[in-house]
Amino acid sequence: MNLKLRASAPDANPPISLDEARIERLIAALGDVPLVTEPARVKKKSLDFYWYSPVLKPRLAGKTADVLVTPRDEADVIRTAAACAKYRVPLTVRGGGTGNYGQAVPLEGGVVLDMINMDNVLSTQSGLVRVEAGKLMLKLDRELRPYGWEQRMFPSTKRTATIGGFVAGGSGGVGSVTYGGLRERGNVVAARVVTCEETPRVLELRGDETAAINHAYGTTGIITELVMPLTPALEWRDVVVAFRGFDKAARFGQALAIADPIVKKLVTPIQWPIPSFFPQLGHQVPKDRDIVICMVAAHSMQGLTDLVATHGGEIVYDVDSLEAETHPAKTLPLYEYTWNHTTLHAMKVDRAWTYLQCLYPADRNIELVAQMIARFPDELLMHMEMIRFGGQLTNSGLPLVRFTTEERLNEIIACHEANGIRIANPHVWTLEDGSAYKTPPEDQCAFKAGADPYGLLNPGKMRTYTPVGH
Repeated sequence: MNLKLRASAPDANPPISLDEARIERLIAALGDVPLVTEPARVKKKSLDFYWYSPVLKPRLAGKTADVLVTPRDEADVIRTAAACAKYRVPLTVRGGGTGNYGQAVPLEGGVVLDMINMDNVLSTQSGLVRVEAGKLMLKLDRELRPYGWEQRMFPSTKRTATIGGFVAGGSGGVGSVTYGGLRERGNVVAARVVTCEETPRVLELRGDETAAINHAYGTTGIITELVMPLTPALEWRDVVVAFRGFDKAARFGQALAIADPIVKKLVTPIQWPIPSFFPQLGHQVPKDRDIVICMVAAHSMQGLTDLVATHGGEIVYDVDSLEAETHPAKTLPLYEYTWNHTTLHAMKVDRAWTYLQCLYPADRNIELVAQMIARFPDELLMHMEMIRFGGQLTNSGLPLVRFTTEERLNEIIACHEANGIRIANPHVWTLEDGSAYKTPPEDQCAFKAGADPYGLLNPGKMRTYTPVGH
């Protein structure tokens, strides 16, 4: 062990603080459960991509756990949860650590539970997969494809994200243009969850019950297994369509998204000069062209080509999606230029860029996008993701915002909200403040009271929860 002890006289044995004593007892209780206390390794696993936000970066810097635990199986998870509950040690569950607003950062130290070694596919039948929470999503798709299946949706971080982390920390992604968000009914079929009690329970949540752990940052239970719906595997094409004018790109994106006979997984309108920030892809896009990034089924390419011609666009890039995903050193898969990867590429060029997460009303989305571009011509570059939301087609906006001050950022947010655009603020770390609804769903609060009575699971992320245990 390598624990920092309180200062003491040089000739005396330094006393161990209460917190250090609790960590010592916790480690003893864990027995042969794999763990690490070496500070550098623990710190590395205490981080996510919160530094996307210039507001969060200084506030979360230096936050780290005391112990890194890497369970081999559910029995290890249960033993860890029991020890944390007994000694009142905070426990933060980690997937791939690809979150953008501190979901996996332990605010109060304690244990980081890295699920990466729990990665078995347990069953695949009738269009459903039961899989352990630590399964990397890229590996899951590769194992499913020989059986004729693929995942309905995944984040742009598919190559490094886990399925459990996606459900606990994400909200949608590549595929949401067809299937909507993760919290929409039917997108998570079941979840196996371990509670954080002195005698942990293992719960099997089904259907609507899974909302209790969906996008809850691991505050309401430890997901060990998921049952997810699949879709028949298809041959996909990565396509970039270029336009002269962002309004044309946006309207084409809208038309493609509602063209149900054209099977697609991704429709992403992006304003110039953002394409110039993209490695490998940037030189494929003519200068001053706005683009729409698409993933379209190979059998739908004729329909796509006809729609492009109708809207006055030009296909400037067209490759096999699986080939791009398999050989990223040659050419990145197009989904790694979309969703929050768009922000990452921009920040690599200029660290002054950050972003917002917006949900536009379905009846005015294109109109409002144009208004926001006009309102902030020197501070905002538009990036849209076409999605289904509540059965309606709209877009999630992930615009790049040039950061100057936190006050100005809040003014931009307020302007969006005043115009009816919902903001899920990526510059805060609590569920309440980061939600477009400004409060966690009642199902999550009530479930947490039973599953985490002492408030040990990722403490500080659900600020309205008051521990019911002592």
